[in-house]
Amino acid sequence: MKITEAKIKVRDLCEGYIDLKDDGVFTYYNADHKLTVRPMYQREFVYNDQQRRAVINSVYNGFPLNTMYWSKVSDSEYEVIDGQQRTISIGQYLENMYPIKIDGHEKYMRNLTETEQQRILDYEVTVYICEGTTEERLAWFKIINIAGVPLTNQELLNATYAGTFISDAKRYFSKRGCAAAQMSDGYVKANSIRQEYLEKALTWIAERDGITLEQYMALHQHDVDANELWLYFQEVISWAKRMFPDVPKKLTENQDWGTLYNKYHGHVYNTNELRETINKLVMDEDVTKQTGIIPYILSERTTHDEKYLSIRTFPEQMKRRMYERQGHKCAICGGEFTFEDMQGDHVVPWSKGGRTVEENCQMLCSRCNNDKRDR
Repeated sequence: MKITEAKIKVRDLCEGYIDLKDDGVFTYYNADHKLTVRPMYQREFVYNDQQRRAVINSVYNGFPLNTMYWSKVSDSEYEVIDGQQRTISIGQYLENMYPIKIDGHEKYMRNLTETEQQRILDYEVTVYICEGTTEERLAWFKIINIAGVPLTNQELLNATYAGTFISDAKRYFSKRGCAAAQMSDGYVKANSIRQEYLEKALTWIAERDGITLEQYMALHQHDVDANELWLYFQEVISWAKRMFPDVPKKLTENQDWGTLYNKYHGHVYNTNELRETINKLVMDEDVTKQTGIIPYILSERTTHDEKYLSIRTFPEQMKRRMYERQGHKCAICGGEFTFEDMQGDHVVPWSKGGRTVEENCQMLCSRCNNDKRDR
């Protein structure tokens, strides 16, 4: 791969700056050059007001900005690999979209004196321009630290498998106020700009197909659209809403709904009974993990596994009292063991109404406790 260093003035960097929203951001735009600031595999603008002001303050005061990285697509076309946030921050300021504080006063670009404006326009940014195969450029993209906002794993995968599929998928999952966010409100808690909705949907559908998320993206990279993924996501969320309407967000927002759908959507449940069970478990002091209530009651048709609930264990002092009361012997086999080799157990299982109280505690050796669990 060939890498060339260039010094580019802000006036040239932001020439022809244009933000076409979903269709991309472009600049360095003249008869000789075109820079795509936000290629389809890049994240949307995520700098907050304080961060973008910091960029312009650095430019205004002549402080160095981190090196930017471009990929040379052709003799006249470039794409930003690293530097999107800084370039957009500069372009937006030049377009008078926000002010910075100078000498205690808020000033847009248009409020600056000509000398101050020239100071900004003449500022030089350092750019490394790389030429190479798509694989080389994307591999480089993966290892670059993105100006204080590191890429998520999903953003890196979007770069690796850029194409028609991911471009279409981002319409549904990766925009502010996207369709996925609106549909799953109250059932999925995620950040669309950081690709979290997309990552969830891909993880779930890949699990359905018995493959990894990355394998799914590789298989579908050149699909003409992402309709299969979007339809599947709608099915999952619609099922979740039918099964658990009017359930508190603290229980619904942090579920792996796709995993639950893949495993249980073919089973028949009584939604009224589900609601009653939820209300009972929410009030149960022995249930220490309330987000596990929904997986627990759905597992009724299979294992009804209490591990989802993290049932409260017996306190150390209580177990030691019971250990002494039992004469250091296992309540089942009668063998004598050290305290460390014994475990607190519910005489009446929690699932049958037994509580985590001293009257319901017994000390068992590890073998007897495991045998009891297996029955």
